[in-house]
Amino acid sequence: MTERLLHFIWQFQYFNRSQLQTEQGESITVIAPGIYNTNQGADFLQAKLKIGNVLWAGNIELHIKASDWNKHAHDNDPNYRNIILHVVWENDLQLAGMPVLVLQHRVSSILLNRYQHLMEQQGFVPCGNSLQQVREIIWLTWKDRLFVERMERKTLHIHSLLQQSKSHWEEVCWWLVARNFGIKVNADAFEIVARSVSINILAKHKNSIQQLEALLLGQAGFLENDFEESYPQMLQKEYRHLSKKYSLQRPQVQIHFLRMRPPSFPTVRLAQLAAFIQSSNHLFSQLLDAETIDDLLVLFNVTANDYWHYHYKFDDPTAYQPKNLGKGTIINIIINTIAPLLFAYDSFHSLEIHKERVLKWMQQLPAENNTIMEKFEEHGVKNSCAFDSQSLIELKTQYCESRRCLSCSIGNVLLKFTEC
Repeated sequence: MTERLLHFIWQFQYFNRSQLQTEQGESITVIAPGIYNTNQGADFLQAKLKIGNVLWAGNIELHIKASDWNKHAHDNDPNYRNIILHVVWENDLQLAGMPVLVLQHRVSSILLNRYQHLMEQQGFVPCGNSLQQVREIIWLTWKDRLFVERMERKTLHIHSLLQQSKSHWEEVCWWLVARNFGIKVNADAFEIVARSVSINILAKHKNSIQQLEALLLGQAGFLENDFEESYPQMLQKEYRHLSKKYSLQRPQVQIHFLRMRPPSFPTVRLAQLAAFIQSSNHLFSQLLDAETIDDLLVLFNVTANDYWHYHYKFDDPTAYQPKNLGKGTIINIIINTIAPLLFAYDSFHSLEIHKERVLKWMQQLPAENNTIMEKFEEHGVKNSCAFDSQSLIELKTQYCESRRCLSCSIGNVLLKFTEC
């Protein structure tokens, strides 16, 4: 038994409630079990009980053992003065003046065995073999909640970035878009580079793609070599001039090429990012004004400078291949950067318009294709759009991996005695 499981059992009243009695012999009728409290204080707030002939309203505290009350020093804590019932699994200590309810012999062994089974599973998700038993309506309502939780969690991070930027939405947008261009391998490094050269500096050089490339590739450390070709030599001179002009400090970042397809090389990505900066105008304002996915596809439809049609790296010529930003990459940016940004903006300003827009886009965009999605589909879980895939990623990373089955709607259903 764990305290979280005991909380779950009390919250949903998954125990034999017939002829409930305190250890002192008084009858108990649970009118309302209370509101589960994850903050400081009692475990359940605003409960209503009838103990004997008296109606009580107050808080309820739960422990594995009754003696935990003293171990947790609740005696002298003012947060625990309004306790109307102490619910325990095992009554190993008689506490004077407090009604105690013991649940050890009132909980079905079926529930306990099911919980133990979930905790011991080593597969993709603890309940993988049972997922197909869960009705579609359960999945729909749970995915709704998971998607919102994912957006809210990302919103907290974006609001912290907003504080760092002194409430500069355009700057935060620049940081996050740059991070996405770095893909997973170089995301941190690209964000650091973006932070090292502000969007205001870049805006002053929008008329020169070479100067934009020089600033980004230089800050990323790609202009430090002795080059043979004239183009990187020119970028190098531009960077030295601009670096001195703006007193830029080049960040110490490690940028990786290993196990990466050439179109995703960081040199190409930075060149595409420079082309995107040149083509956009007040980027965040443009995102706020975008009403359709097509508006965003047009906004991000950029191609790197001509030099990169014949290169993936400096001084290493290749066959002609335009380095345009592919549709799949743009969709990834919409899902993982634009959607959270607009959601965070609405949360900050108490709006709903962009949240509604994001929800519509997520239902229109195709589902993401990754290992997590493949595994869920193998277990029969529907994944038909980006809304589904974002919800399932949240489920896997925030619930399944940490065995939060008791906080998961799917886990709750599978632990119940009723039909799924």
